[in-house]
Amino acid sequence: MPTQSSTNVSRKSVRPKTVRTPERELEAASSPLPQLDAVDRAILARLAADARVPNNALAEAVGIAASTCLSRVRSLRERGVIRGFHADLDPAALGRSIQAMISVRMQSHARSHITAFARHVADLPEVLNVFFLAGADDFLIHVAARDTENLRNFVVVNLSGNPDVALTETNLIFEHIRTRSPLA
Repeated sequence: MPTQSSTNVSRKSVRPKTVRTPERELEAASSPLPQLDAVDRAILARLAADARVPNNALAEAVGIAASTCLSRVRSLRERGVIRGFHADLDPAALGRSIQAMISVRMQSHARSHITAFARHVADLPEVLNVFFLAGADDFLIHVAARDTENLRNFVVVNLSGNPDVALTETNLIFEHIRTRSPLA
C-alpha cells in the first residue's frame, strides 16, 4: 500500500500505480539503465532501509546539502529508479497468517491471455506479488490467506478453475526474512 513519505520529497501526490505487465517489463528491460553514481546509490540504500527518513537526515547521512538531496531524490523518482514508497505490512496482523508461493504454468494455447491473467490475479485480495517468469512455470504468485481453507479456495477457484491454467504448485512459507536493500 503506497504511503506518503515524511520526507520533503513527497509533497506532491504519489504517482498512480503503474500496472506492470510482461510487455512493460520487456520494454523496461530493453531501455538503457539510468546512470547512478555513488551518492545516488547511497540515497537509494538509505531509502530502502527507511523510506520515511526526513530529507535533512537523508542529506546528512549521504553527505550532501538538503537541497541537493531533494533534487536527486526527485530525479530518481522521475527516472523511474524509485517506483514508490510503501509500508511493509504484516499479513498476520491483518488476519492473513498463511503465506504461500504458488507456481502457475499456463496452457500452451493461452499465451495470448498472459497479460489479462496477470492483471486479474494481481487484483485479487489474497495476492501480495505476481512474478512473470522465464522457465518451466509462467508465474510465481505470493499470497497471504486467512487460513488453509481460504488458501485452498483461492487456488481451486482462481487458478485451477481457470481454463487457461495447466498446472499449479503451492508451497507454504514458514518465514519471510526481509533483506535490507538490493544495493547493500
